[in-house]
Amino acid sequence: MKVVRKPLMAVLSLGAFLLASQSLALAEVKVTTNGNVGDTITFEGTIEPGKDLYLTVAQQEEFKPADATMPHEKKTFAKETDKRDFGMDTSIPPLYYVLTTNPSAFGKRVDDTRFGGPSVLLGKGRTKGLYSTYSYLLKDDFNAIDATARAALGPITTAAQWTMLKWANESSYGINTIVKEGQRVGQVVIFSRTVLQDQSSGNYWDKGTTVNLDKATGKFTATLTSYRHTPPDTAFDVYVNGEKSTSFSLKGKGFWLAKGFRYMNPLWIVLGAIAVGTYFSMIGAAGGLLMAAFQVLVVNTAGPVGVNAANVLKPSNMALTLFSPLGSFYRFAVVEKRVAWPVGISFGVGIFIGSIWLGKYISAIMPMAAYKEWLAILVVLMGIKTLSEMTPKAMNKRKNIKAMTQKFNAAVKKAKETGGAMEMGAIEPIKTGLMDYRFKFWGEEFRINPLLFCFLGILIGIVSRAFGVGGGFLLVPAMTSIGALPMYVAVPISLIGTCFSSIGSFIGYVMIGYWPDWVLAGAIIIGGFAGGMLGSRAQKMFSEMQLKVVLAITLFFLFFRFFKIEVWI
Repeated sequence: MKVVRKPLMAVLSLGAFLLASQSLALAEVKVTTNGNVGDTITFEGTIEPGKDLYLTVAQQEEFKPADATMPHEKKTFAKETDKRDFGMDTSIPPLYYVLTTNPSAFGKRVDDTRFGGPSVLLGKGRTKGLYSTYSYLLKDDFNAIDATARAALGPITTAAQWTMLKWANESSYGINTIVKEGQRVGQVVIFSRTVLQDQSSGNYWDKGTTVNLDKATGKFTATLTSYRHTPPDTAFDVYVNGEKSTSFSLKGKGFWLAKGFRYMNPLWIVLGAIAVGTYFSMIGAAGGLLMAAFQVLVVNTAGPVGVNAANVLKPSNMALTLFSPLGSFYRFAVVEKRVAWPVGISFGVGIFIGSIWLGKYISAIMPMAAYKEWLAILVVLMGIKTLSEMTPKAMNKRKNIKAMTQKFNAAVKKAKETGGAMEMGAIEPIKTGLMDYRFKFWGEEFRINPLLFCFLGILIGIVSRAFGVGGGFLLVPAMTSIGALPMYVAVPISLIGTCFSSIGSFIGYVMIGYWPDWVLAGAIIIGGFAGGMLGSRAQKMFSEMQLKVVLAITLFFLFFRFFKIEVWI
């Protein structure tokens, strides 16, 4: 018996070895790529004939909520883990893709995904919104996935990991904090790429992906366009139908903004900051918001994995709202002497208090989405008020501004006829008091209450801190509407206020550990300062009426952005 058993055991062992070897051979895959981020990666190999293909590409370095080091992220992750079925030690790959011939195994296409519009009116959730699109959503229950498909997910092996993967790829916070790769409609992030099939599906998330499988032989070829903002030297593991097959890494392509988490030539940031700084210095408003839009639309500032994009974007934005005013302020204050200092200082003190101290408490109490939408209502009311100030009836009531405007227009006409330089009028103080400040500008007298504007400054400072902007979009309308000041006086005062709010907000961010991307901030400083100098010279080329029209257009633009009722930008 013993003699018979030994050969039998040897045969069985040899058979098992050959079967294992065949299985491993079937799982092998050849990876072809130029090795740079954004390039197309080609996968070729063979699986068992008759089977579906599940090709998983997973970033080697994983992230777990416990890795978060910043205060706001720590609190948010703690709240999310309390509500959901994953823990602080649950880890997932931030970049993770499953290329498959059977996408329905993991989720389904949802044809009525709603987005956009004010949640205060329409409600929240994927079934609420002004616009409709479609998306691919992962299954809620990990155990509902077919056992074969579930075993092919590579590093995702538990229900907790699957739940966190779904949340990170389908919630705006998860995408802006962990995944960093959102699929957008307009500027609204819908979800992130996870499960992909051949681009012949017509789905927008499958663009750049091919999956070809000959089920008769098991041979396959698949291609994936890698995320162009993948960090330099990121390593990936490749799994084929559950078997780990090989690894590869991608090199950077271009200048990498470490905290901005983007490849971007700093020169483009400088040019964008010049344009925004020029506009900002002309109307004294919306510089921070327009720079934020530039960062979102052009730079795509994201923040490193584990840090929410907004907490890198906001402190970086402070560079423009601080240095752009400095670029124009010398001309306004020293050369043209049209700064109403008591009003500017009182505004600045109030803004400083609101931005460095009170802002963090208010923004913590009210959710950002609701905060933006109520702010949108205020912005559009200011826009309407600004337009109403240009009607003949309103101008007749404010005779000093009407008279000043007529003198200014006459001076412009004379300068054009003679070919001489246009000179701006200077501020001539008449009376200085805490509650009563009077001055003349172009021979017309104006009166304002500095203490009132100190309190208004506190409120505006709170808004500035919450959004990471200078607050000029509220400052200028407040001065032209409540203070009845002309644009030529309101803009220099606004620039003082934005300097104070920027300093206060920046200190507030740094005190809790949030620093800007210094290359991004440096490019914004250079461009913003140059733009400020250009804007201060360009302002006198426009009339009071023209500047107010530009301000009103800006306010209505912000209304659309805050309410998310635009998809064309």
